[in-house]
This record gives sequence, C-alpha cells and structure tokens, in this order.
Amino acid sequence: MLIRRNIIKIDEEKCTGCGLCVTACAEGALQIIDGKARLVSEVYCDGLGACLGECPEGALTIEEREAEEFDKEATEAHLQHPMEEELPCGCPGSMSRRIEHHTTAEDHATMELASELTNWPVQLRLVSPHAPYFQGANLLLVADCVPFALADFHPRFLSGRPVVVGCPKLDDASYYIEKLTDILKHSSVNSLTVIHMEVSCCSGLTYIATRAIESSGKNIPMEDVTVAIYGEVLAEA
Repeated sequence: MLIRRNIIKIDEEKCTGCGLCVTACAEGALQIIDGKARLVSEVYCDGLGACLGECPEGALTIEEREAEEFDKEATEAHLQHPMEEELPCGCPGSMSRRIEHHTTAEDHATMELASELTNWPVQLRLVSPHAPYFQGANLLLVADCVPFALADFHPRFLSGRPVVVGCPKLDDASYYIEKLTDILKHSSVNSLTVIHMEVSCCSGLTYIATRAIESSGKNIPMEDVTVAIYGEVLAEA
C-alpha cells in the first residue's frame, strides 16, 4: 500500500558511485548498481536519512512522496542474507584449510618471491567464522585491489597472518559487518589490520571493520593502512 512519507532521493547526475552511502545505510536499502547508488526497495528505506551526511557529492536528499510503507520485518529478513546457502553445496574449493609452506632458508635464497598465504578460502563471503586459523591470529582484512597494487604485499603484510578479502563498493557491506562480527565473536583474534586503497569508496572497509569490532563486544586493536594506486603505502594508523 502506498502512503505519503519521507524517503531517500538520489541525484544520479551528482552520484559518483563511491559507495559510502551503502555502508552508512543500516537497513541495506541502498546498493551500487551500474556504477550508481540505487534504492533497492522502498520498503527497506525508513526515511530517517542516516546516509545523507556520508555522501561527499550531496547526491542524497529526503523527499516527501507516495511510497510503499517501511517494512521492518522485510528489512530484517533482507539484512540476514543467507548467502552461503546460495553457494554450490559441498564445493571442495570452499573447504577451510591451513596452507603449510615447506621451504628452507636455501630455497628462499634462490627464490625471488615466495607465497606467504596460510589460509583458504580468502573471500570474506566464503570463510567459516569457526575456521581454526582465526584462533589467536593477527587478522588481515584486505580490499580486493590491494595485492595488485602493492608489490611487496606478501612479505610486508601477509607473512604469518590469515587474510580475508572483499570489496566495500561492489559487495554487501551489511552482510560483511555481520560475517566479520561472527569471526571476531567465535575466535580469539588478537588484532585486526585493515588494508584498503586510497580511493574514497575503499575506505568503507574501515567502516565495516569498526562496526564489526563494536558489534563483537571485544576490545580488539585495529590498524588502518592506506595504499596508493601507484603502489606505495600512504599511511598506517
């Protein structure tokens, strides 16, 4: 049923698709589709405008118009996103495993680079919150593009650490917050290092990590690392 109420309005001319509004919307009403922020469904938007201040381009406003009524139950169901159930059941490639590297000091001396990856899978959507490699770990949360830009990513950051990767612009930030929260709750993670690119949309990964730590109820130290598109670390905080 349509009622007259406040609801989000997106100016596509101003929208750059940075994705900051997506991570700010607790109801999951916004997504980046075809490079622009879109309202997924009117029933998911409560019209309160929590996302307004996150848009650097001023592309978001609240307008009063006829729209479907906000549906809290439908929104909660939408946020649950049982994404693992949508994946192929029993896929052997998604099996959690620890990777052992049997290389000697002599091997390393003759190799230009050696892989430091110690866990599989690495995609945040695929990992199990109960995977043993999270116990007592210094966990890395890395934007998909980082290892392509940072030439020394393996020896500088990955060595001795489990890693999970994701894209805050293209993926479901609300789901990632929930998934990372589960990992932190069910493991004894010692620290969390977030590594993202310098582009504005990529900073959403820091927001995801911050929200997950808060939701876990644990006091987990977090380091935030920014990588330039030309392959240098700009900041570590």
